[in-house]
Amino acid sequence: QLRLGYRLGMCTILGLWVCWDCIWGLIAEQSTTIGERTAFPVFRACGGLLTLQWFWGMSTWVWSRYRINYIYLFDFDPRIVDSPLAIFNSAVDNTLAYLLCMLLYYKAGAHDLPSDEIPAGLFPFLMFLYTVVQLIFPLRTRVPMWISIWKLITAPLSSPSFYHGYVGDIFTSMVKVFQDLAWTFCFICTGDWLIPEDSPHSSEYYWGKSFTYKNVAIPLLTLLPLWFRFNQCLRRYADTGDRFPHLANAFKYALSQTVTLFGAFHPLYMDLNSHESDIFQDFWMFAFIGSSLYSFAWDVYMDWGLGRPEFAFLGPRLMYPQKGMYYTIIVLDLVLRFAWVLTLIPPGTGAKFALPPYLTAVSMVLELYRRMVWGFLRLEQEHRSNTAGYRRVGFVPLHFSTGHAHKYKKEKEQRGYSVLLEVAIITLLVVGISFGSVIAAQRATATNLSDDSEL
Repeated sequence: QLRLGYRLGMCTILGLWVCWDCIWGLIAEQSTTIGERTAFPVFRACGGLLTLQWFWGMSTWVWSRYRINYIYLFDFDPRIVDSPLAIFNSAVDNTLAYLLCMLLYYKAGAHDLPSDEIPAGLFPFLMFLYTVVQLIFPLRTRVPMWISIWKLITAPLSSPSFYHGYVGDIFTSMVKVFQDLAWTFCFICTGDWLIPEDSPHSSEYYWGKSFTYKNVAIPLLTLLPLWFRFNQCLRRYADTGDRFPHLANAFKYALSQTVTLFGAFHPLYMDLNSHESDIFQDFWMFAFIGSSLYSFAWDVYMDWGLGRPEFAFLGPRLMYPQKGMYYTIIVLDLVLRFAWVLTLIPPGTGAKFALPPYLTAVSMVLELYRRMVWGFLRLEQEHRSNTAGYRRVGFVPLHFSTGHAHKYKKEKEQRGYSVLLEVAIITLLVVGISFGSVIAAQRATATNLSDDSEL
């Protein structure tokens, strides 16, 4: 703890140094802040992953503090599970490297370092390499992590566990992180980090304006987390045969995909004076509000087991002592759910409701924070109720008694063709709606172009 304490002090000093340089440079020298610099999306992407690591450490600490056996619920191997203190130690090391690279990048761009010998783009490149190494090592914890991600991606082919569903929900909150990671990958691989920022070609990233990147890669990165989670729900229905809650949960992600598709491909969010524009705008608003309220109601009633009038709109057998915390999280989730749906609109689409670029980092952190507090109550509900039926028994040992000696293979019941046929129909329906929205967008574009040409 002493080691963690003094390194936290170092992080605080570096953080204040970065903030001071940005503020002083803006006031005294009228120079741009780091948020307006060329390679800031690289630091925003790495910062999103770093924020996720800090929030994961806080989650494990809270679960351990209130004896919620996350090791048992996630079916972790206790021999390789890091303690909250170990996670915080790793996070503070990564934070030191992150702040140091950010400070040096700012200094190089402000010409406080010899830019001829040390290009400013070197520090985002080093930050990228450091992040890649941290995602690979140590192998004892990273290999299980990547296996879980692979099972999430291939959800229709394997039965998802409770942990895989939890990872899938986290992925839906990382849309902005994935978009920045895609930008970072292109920025590094094309060698644009070698171009001096003072060069007139420093902002001419042709790959960022290409059709493949803007209209294919970014919308796909926005849709895929929702699609993975949608497939997990369908696989759970195929395994259990229970339409509720699995199909109702799948509908939640299908509705979010509709919001994303209209935000990504529909040009009618522009200031177009047409009757069709008003119709599609109203439809998008209806889908936006409906998706947000549906997701919020599902969080409260299904994921958390709250909202019961007989328990003051909370739930039975609460494991956290402060009841006010539950009400606070419910209100917070309602507000941030609307902000999360806005993050599903890819940048650069021209949508009226798209978040401005300067709020991207804020919305990213707020959504990851919302997912963290969501996890506090989600594991509490799974600990006490086994609502999704992932476990064969309802009993969960307390945190100090993990009970991982058991090893069994769950027998899979043979389901009839009717269940598989129903899953196929639902999948085709969602895909049809998706393609339909894209085709409608293209026709609307062609109609507006023809009207403009006639005028």
